[in-house]
Amino acid sequence: MKKNLSIVFALLLSAFAFTSCSESEGEEYEYADWQNRNEAYFSDIYNKADKAIKAGDTKWMILNDWSLESSVAVLPTQNIVVEVLENGEGTECPMYTDSLYIHYSGRLMPSKSYSAGFNFDSSYKGEFNANTAKPIKGVINGFISGFTTALLKMHKGDYWRVYIPYTLGYGEKDQNSIPAYSTLIFDLYLVDFQRPDKPLPVWR
Repeated sequence: MKKNLSIVFALLLSAFAFTSCSESEGEEYEYADWQNRNEAYFSDIYNKADKAIKAGDTKWMILNDWSLESSVAVLPTQNIVVEVLENGEGTECPMYTDSLYIHYSGRLMPSKSYSAGFNFDSSYKGEFNANTAKPIKGVINGFISGFTTALLKMHKGDYWRVYIPYTLGYGEKDQNSIPAYSTLIFDLYLVDFQRPDKPLPVWR
């Protein structure tokens, strides 16, 4: 699994403190039984997407981890699940070594105190507006595996909700404000990308 951290996650909120995932009798924790809950959550999302795809719904996709051949039979947790929020007008996809501009907002699955999931990082404030928000610049090969998998299939202007199992995210270890075994949910917008031999235009 790719472990490199991207600039996307350099802005994680370090002030957020989470409790241990272990349980003590009579006490409730925000992330109690977190591994099992996240595995069940991702399984439900995967099954929902699989059912929708088989019914012909093009708003859902299940994508093999980028490092695997698309024809290879894999476990559900070797995939990401994508819900297409908006389709862009681009016709090409980025390559592994490309630089790019993106907007993103990342959160955890819903928990006791966060009905929509704790928002651990975002490139913008407030409601997302692609016309006014300033994008983040990055390089695809610096991202976690699940994030890379999505970007390699996107076109300019695509706006996706991406569900990443912990196996393609930060795995079994805590990462700043992200507890171990966390499913990551990203709203991801691809603004632009460029090959390594050509610089990205300066953002206005």
